[in-house]
Amino acid sequence: MRSPIARLIGARSLNTFGRQLIGTTVYWEIYHRTRDNLIVAGLGLAQVIPVVLLFVWAGSLVDRSDRRTLSTIAASATGAIGVSLALASWFDAPPAVYLAIMLVQGCVTSVHAPASSSLIPLIIAREDLERTNRIGSSLQELAAILGPALAGLALIAVAPAYVYAFVAITGVASAIMYRALPAPRATPTTTPNARKDWRTGLRFIVRSPLLLPALTLDMFAVLFAGVNALLPAFAEHVLHTDAFGYGLLRSAQSAGAVIMAIVGGRLRPWQRPGRVLLIVVALFGLATIGFGFSRSLPLSVALLVVCGALDNISVVIRLTLEQMVVPDEIRGRVAAVHYVFIGMSNELGAAESGAVAWLIGTVPAIVAGGAIATVVVGFVAVRWRALAAMPPLSQL
Repeated sequence: MRSPIARLIGARSLNTFGRQLIGTTVYWEIYHRTRDNLIVAGLGLAQVIPVVLLFVWAGSLVDRSDRRTLSTIAASATGAIGVSLALASWFDAPPAVYLAIMLVQGCVTSVHAPASSSLIPLIIAREDLERTNRIGSSLQELAAILGPALAGLALIAVAPAYVYAFVAITGVASAIMYRALPAPRATPTTTPNARKDWRTGLRFIVRSPLLLPALTLDMFAVLFAGVNALLPAFAEHVLHTDAFGYGLLRSAQSAGAVIMAIVGGRLRPWQRPGRVLLIVVALFGLATIGFGFSRSLPLSVALLVVCGALDNISVVIRLTLEQMVVPDEIRGRVAAVHYVFIGMSNELGAAESGAVAWLIGTVPAIVAGGAIATVVVGFVAVRWRALAAMPPLSQL
């Protein structure tokens, strides 16, 4: 793996690792301080609000700026947020302070996500994109495995403040690696008026007969079938396990994704990637339903591993599809819109899951979410028939 590729993938993976440490720890700490799923939902919502409000400005900013510099600044800011949470935890700050800090995290992510993702095709050759996405996805998922698992293990021995403080190290390391990247390929510039040109990214997605259904599938799968926000309650009240068991549950999907990334590297490219996308999202919903009914920690972990493997297939297909069909000059705006609907589905899903669990209970919320995701697959298959007939990604 060439050095620039290694640095780019490493920088993004370290950022993922830091955010996973923050997410795992803050959900665990706040739930055990308040025993309130509604406040947990608020933590997810706090990260969604700025992304929705700022994506117009963020997309335009990314297309008019050096993506490498923006990624560097955002990575440093994530480290600073870790320090802020450490201070809040150390001084037993009220939940409102955590909500405010996670709101800032959402602002940082609204810039980092489109900047770092649109940087990839400006540094890496077109023919290497699918391989790079597979490697990058596996390393980011590895970071997502180690983050929750190490956070869960650390929470047995140390206070949450120490876990948050460690994020400062990952933030600085990620920023250094971003800064060491070569300058990205120059792209055509467009009007600097974000209010006039932000619709370009949204318009491109809506008019794409392949990208729109692919994003719709991923969005609804993560939004309704995502279970991460409910894992603290599920671990304690359903599986009756401790912080380490919770960490295993949080890292299980990422373990499945890494396994699939390794296996996927040995498989021939999908001849009908759209059809594969439909199948894996349907199976993801069914596996989520099975997880909701599970009362065994090993079975629950195994089902989440399956979910992670299926999600990895979906992610690689979707990212490569986007990088193949989006013109360089609007990558930032497309990535910003993309992140509102896909990247923040985890946080929005946390808000949705927490609110539904507060209303009907943890287990019914998980089962219902998996069922909805499965139904959405049928809708997308009928509404966008071109997706199932999509040719190999290399031919787009």
